[in-house]
Amino acid sequence: MPRRGELGRGERVIPGLWRLRLPLPLPGVPHCNAWAIAAGDGVVLVDTGMHEPGSMAELDRSMAQVGLSVDQVRLLVCTHAHIDHWGQAATIRDRVGCEFWLHPNHRHGFATATDPELALARRIEIGRQSGLPEAVLERYAERSRGMASGIARVIEPDRPLVAGVEIETDLGVWTAFETPGHAPSHVCLFQAERRLLISGDHLLGRISLYFDYGWTPDPIGEFLASLDVADDLGARLALSGHGKPFIDVHGHVEANRALVRERLDLALGAVRHEPKAAIEIAASVFGEQAIATETGWRLQETLCYLRHLEREGLVVSESEGDLARWGVVRN
Repeated sequence: MPRRGELGRGERVIPGLWRLRLPLPLPGVPHCNAWAIAAGDGVVLVDTGMHEPGSMAELDRSMAQVGLSVDQVRLLVCTHAHIDHWGQAATIRDRVGCEFWLHPNHRHGFATATDPELALARRIEIGRQSGLPEAVLERYAERSRGMASGIARVIEPDRPLVAGVEIETDLGVWTAFETPGHAPSHVCLFQAERRLLISGDHLLGRISLYFDYGWTPDPIGEFLASLDVADDLGARLALSGHGKPFIDVHGHVEANRALVRERLDLALGAVRHEPKAAIEIAASVFGEQAIATETGWRLQETLCYLRHLEREGLVVSESEGDLARWGVVRN
């Protein structure tokens, strides 16, 4: 359930465009944003919030605050297949009968809901190969079994949201740009005349990185290329998946590039003298305390850095039974 004091809120950004601030029960992530855009006699809704008890009431509350209703949704578009961005898609489509658009490379977002045991086994194996102790893995498995997926029901999109797809609204046409990295399914929407960018989780007001590991060969390389895509658009206002809208989009792109470079250097430096397991490298990149409180998130990010360095020919992994150690490539 949402934390005490966290309620759905709505606010107008510009005429015909509203921010819907939806509470989340996730540590360190108190809310996410959905965006309503005027379109004829209704609205286009971009993103949905996470599905959990009471979550639709929070969406209803936030829309009512700006004089809107979920029943006005004529099209549902999701920037990517993470639970806080598409978790309520089935409920909304069932209620209003609208179409639902999402990028077709969405398997990463459907796995936990469609086969939770297989998804859990995959995460446990990654943890074991990365050097997590068996006792830690067992506790994680116990906590994970029976946890809600955050998804109302898995549904396939009615249309693939790929590069070049256009969305008609009262503010003009929004064009989809594929921006994988944060997630394989990630898409940004750009309104060229007003230079508005719905950036999802690709660019956030607070520089914060997250990457899905294991679904594509090089999430870091994809993310860096996607930063170029976003930068080239010349947006003057970004509407992100978390936090307030922000200007200086180019500055945010540069800050993300710099943070990725810094963490790549730290990961490479961690193995310069001897091979290490990924969890040890993660501790060097983020610090022991961060690893203790954010193990899964930081381990996954570290593995993405290591895969990128591997593709650049700088590091290599060697297996010792169930454990993989990463070291620099020696000439």
